Amino acid sequence: MFDSIEKICLKEEELGVPFWLLVQQDDCNETAISKEASFEKMMQMYKAMKQSALEYDSKMKSNSGLVGGEAGLLRKYLDEGQPLVGEFTGRVMELALRVAEGNACMKRIVAAPTAGSCGVVPAVFIATQEKLGLSDEKMTEALYVAAGVGEVIAARASLAGAEGGCQAEIGAASSMAAAGLVYLKGGNGRQSACAAALALKNLLGLACDPVAGLVEVPCVKRNVCGAMNAVTSAELTMAGIESRIPADEVFDAMSSIGKGMNPNIKETGTGGVAATPTGERIKASI
Repeated sequence: MFDSIEKICLKEEELGVPFWLLVQQDDCNETAISKEASFEKMMQMYKAMKQSALEYDSKMKSNSGLVGGEAGLLRKYLDEGQPLVGEFTGRVMELALRVAEGNACMKRIVAAPTAGSCGVVPAVFIATQEKLGLSDEKMTEALYVAAGVGEVIAARASLAGAEGGCQAEIGAASSMAAAGLVYLKGGNGRQSACAAALALKNLLGLACDPVAGLVEVPCVKRNVCGAMNAVTSAELTMAGIESRIPADEVFDAMSSIGKGMNPNIKETGTGGVAATPTGERIKASI
């Protein structure tokens, strides 16, 4: 199991083996399965992500009634309004809402890395596949890159909001998506690491403050923020703009911040926006 992005990058440079393949080899060693079986399993995860987005129904509502229909409203605005964002950006936003709403409405999702952050990676990956006409095989390779980043974050910090705040969920997902997007744009391991660092730095300290203890408000819309942050971080990287702080050190910083966070903003639903007058009224009504 990798516990350092730097170690993966050094292996890529020393052996001439791409980042994604090193992560796959590590998975095969850990789970004792063949490369073919590992790849097929990862591809099925990506296809499940696409299916989750495809099965979105703008009429569905979560049991609380707090979530549902937002992706439909956004699509209507993108088609009929005067959006400032372009087609690709709008599609990323829509997909993030589609998948995150699906989670709140008890649809099938892929935790990437968590259910609360399930819309980030699919939004970035599916929109990119559509725009660039990439194969599912290529997308699966990128998913290994994202998984490798997630693995290191889990080893050095956490992927749980209850332990590290939402920086460990939306932040980690954004970091993973940024790394994978760089790979899809032709970047190497070092560049993927840079994008991962940039993305997570932007979300360090993000509170986990679910209203009424539900993974709905503000969680669903944070998936949009995480997805867009991943895109901008990848684009900055591909432009040649580097993170001055290495990815591993950013992950360590996230761990330190998480440990210093007040428990009220670590998934307890007792702080942040969950503790606002409106948040308390919503909780009481549910």
